[in-house]
Amino acid sequence: MNTRPARSPRLPWGPMARMAGRRTLLALPVLLVVTLGVFAVAALSPFDPVKAYAGTAGLTASQAELDQLRANLGVDRPLAGRWWDWLTSALTGDLGTSSVMRRPVAEVIAERVGWSALLAATAFAVAVLAGTALGVLAARRRGGPLDRVVSSLAYTLEAAPAFWLGLLAVWFFSVHLGVLPSGGLSDAGSDVVTADQVVRHLVLPALVLGLSQLPWFFLYVRQGVADALDEDPVRGARARGIGERRVLLGHGLRAGMLPMLTLIGSRVPELITGALLVETVFSWPGIAAATVQAATSVDFPLLAALTVLATAAVLAGNLLSDLLYGLADPRVGFDG
Repeated sequence: MNTRPARSPRLPWGPMARMAGRRTLLALPVLLVVTLGVFAVAALSPFDPVKAYAGTAGLTASQAELDQLRANLGVDRPLAGRWWDWLTSALTGDLGTSSVMRRPVAEVIAERVGWSALLAATAFAVAVLAGTALGVLAARRRGGPLDRVVSSLAYTLEAAPAFWLGLLAVWFFSVHLGVLPSGGLSDAGSDVVTADQVVRHLVLPALVLGLSQLPWFFLYVRQGVADALDEDPVRGARARGIGERRVLLGHGLRAGMLPMLTLIGSRVPELITGALLVETVFSWPGIAAATVQAATSVDFPLLAALTVLATAAVLAGNLLSDLLYGLADPRVGFDG
């Protein structure tokens, strides 16, 4: 009799790595087209980057001075030339200098992207965890009071803009109750940013951004679990006397999570857009302000770098959802 313990299943690292490699190769031309599109749209923009760079001094500057500044900034060159120069420099790690912030683009992004990532990750965790829990509870008692109330709230939140939710949260929690700060990263008059201050200032923007994404996860999980509970294997498990909790978590939740995993990648663009709006409402020191300034001032280097960063995040989110789906359902595999 064989008494050796059963081996735990190994993760398919090889197929996962091959999928990631294929997706990376396919992402390169996408990123190239995106950066070229940014420069093309910026070239057609009615905003003048020279006047934005000069500021109030540009109002009294002569045309010759503006032309010289235009040549110094390189915006008088053809579109293809500007794009190629930026691309070749970016491949060497030089993202150029932001004309509106007058600092290296890499520094601008480095000091802001961490705060944006913290906000997005916290909000995403809130949406996934709360949406999954509420979806399972609603699916367990379909048509019950909890299902009706949460489903109604989910459809309402689905139609509510993120900035409106942010303004409502500021009015209620900051102005009316006075229990949470209305924005920023630290308390007024504080010269040092502490962990306690960051957590307190993170609560409202993360909650608002998470609530804006929660309806999708709730509705997907609710429908998936509800469908799974009506399948024959679940009915058979109940007939064999298996407890309802085990049936719900072991069978219903696993089946309901599969469609939700595909939702992760598709929600990344909406998460990025919502994060920009929420950061603006709560004065969160992320990349929102930099993105707005880069767009309105036609800051080619900064705008291109931020667009590439957002596009890469979307592609990475799609890859992550496919990898998670392949791990959850081995029938799908990683070679498709």
